[in-house]
Amino acid sequence: MSELLLGMRLTGVQYRRMELAAPFGIRFGTMAGRAQFHFVAAGTVFLRGLGETVHRLEAGDAVLLPRGGAHDLVSAPDLPSRDIDSFETTELCHCVCAIEACPEASCRSKDALVFSGCMEFDLGGMHPLIGLMPEVMLVGTLLARQPEIVPMLQAMEREVCMERAGSAGILARLADVVSASIVRGWVECGCDDVRGWLEALRDPRLSRAIGALHRDPGRNWTVEELASETGSSRSAFAERFLTVIGQTPLRYATELRMRLAAEWIGRDRMPIETAAERLGYGSQAAFSRAFKRVMGHPPGAVKGMRAA
Repeated sequence: MSELLLGMRLTGVQYRRMELAAPFGIRFGTMAGRAQFHFVAAGTVFLRGLGETVHRLEAGDAVLLPRGGAHDLVSAPDLPSRDIDSFETTELCHCVCAIEACPEASCRSKDALVFSGCMEFDLGGMHPLIGLMPEVMLVGTLLARQPEIVPMLQAMEREVCMERAGSAGILARLADVVSASIVRGWVECGCDDVRGWLEALRDPRLSRAIGALHRDPGRNWTVEELASETGSSRSAFAERFLTVIGQTPLRYATELRMRLAAEWIGRDRMPIETAAERLGYGSQAAFSRAFKRVMGHPPGAVKGMRAA
């Protein structure tokens, strides 16, 4: 869990502070691979468009959509929506803007105040976890287990409502912490009893092998060495690993290395030769062949995609 949260990053973040007078409907067309965070500081908002359930969000509620996806925030469940990019914005600071949609003739008693963030949700080497998460992760379901989230939400509410100096930056950081708390709470509560990779993390023996791989991904691991981490025989470990995770230990190790390499090269602008050396490859050519085999494109393409 510590490794998961330490590796978690919200990058490419774009935040919006939205003041909305009912009736309203806003459409978010979040692209694949980008998460969405919403915090309601005042009013009532309905979240719809992800699955059949319409979620009612009251003041103080927060929600994380780890895989994003098209969805609406509306003042009533049956209202039409308008694309978020069609609203006029005012820049508050870098990566944070404000939207005010409160016509003079509108009733102000039902105003809603929402703070939203769209970001790349990066879990580092734990990336498989994102695909296992539910589409909608609500803070309200975690408060009994994680009461420490309450003061963070209260702080967000104050920052959104009072518009103090530097509030945009503080809000962005609070959103990071709340998002990490949502992920932690979900894992601690059993991850909805999903199987496969998470089942392996809860397996005392397999988790030791996975932990060893993540701590030292550049080591030239053998199946025997990984089995020794678990106290199992080579054959028993290999069979259990394949049954639970669906791939061999060495295949898992290779894919882990390539995911980490893609992040280092694309996000951190690490030279390809440095990533190859850190991950235990004797030559850049061997590393590039392995990268293309796993990722489907050469490592140099990652830099181009990030730059675009």
